[in-house]
Amino acid sequence: MTDMTDHLKIARDGAVLTATLARPDKKNALTGAMYDALRQALNDADADASVGAVLIAGEGGAFTAGNDIADFLSGGALPALRFVRTIAACKTPIVAAVEGVAVGVGATMLFHCDLVYAAPSALFKMPFIDLALVPEAGATLTVPQRFGMAKANEMLLLGDAIDAAEAHRLGLVNAVIAPGELRAHALKQARRLAAKPRGALAASRAMIRGDVAPILARIDEEAKAFEAALKSDEARAAFMAFMSKGKA
Repeated sequence: MTDMTDHLKIARDGAVLTATLARPDKKNALTGAMYDALRQALNDADADASVGAVLIAGEGGAFTAGNDIADFLSGGALPALRFVRTIAACKTPIVAAVEGVAVGVGATMLFHCDLVYAAPSALFKMPFIDLALVPEAGATLTVPQRFGMAKANEMLLLGDAIDAAEAHRLGLVNAVIAPGELRAHALKQARRLAAKPRGALAASRAMIRGDVAPILARIDEEAKAFEAALKSDEARAAFMAFMSKGKA
């Protein structure tokens, strides 16, 4: 069964729930409605014993360009905050298939996924400071933990991008897969997870991931700083410049 809700396609492949970002004309930029639909999909997966894994992917050669700025400014940060708290605490294993841009939350959400596969075209970028904002989704904690302080500073402070090969070297990506095979490979790995003994998988995953409380606390701390930054003259100027560039 397949459902389409606010540019998010939800489907079942046996024990795998697939969530496909489907707004390719906007490089799958996330609206508040898309955040809420994706959050609901993760909650549904946790509540349904027949779901053993979730696969998140994008349509049209992109994962996601991050927030839809116009929608974000009109709707506020709450849908995004609810989503990142949900993905950080999700009890169902999550696999991501990334091709093209993975910008902002499109990159930070991947640190909460269990397995990430990327096409050679994948490009990961967290340009929060360029928009006069601060990182979100616990990135100020997860990125230094995964990459080390030096690389985290390049990505979070300078806003530098990394390609699929570098993401693989740094340990964000499990493997770089030929673009025509990416979705099938990621789905195969999600099926493998879903076929494991559930109790042993859940217990092992919980110990590997560790206590989620510090991550949720950091997400909330970032959200307060993000909200304050969002009201600044710097942010308003940066958003206006970004939107003007998009219309040029």
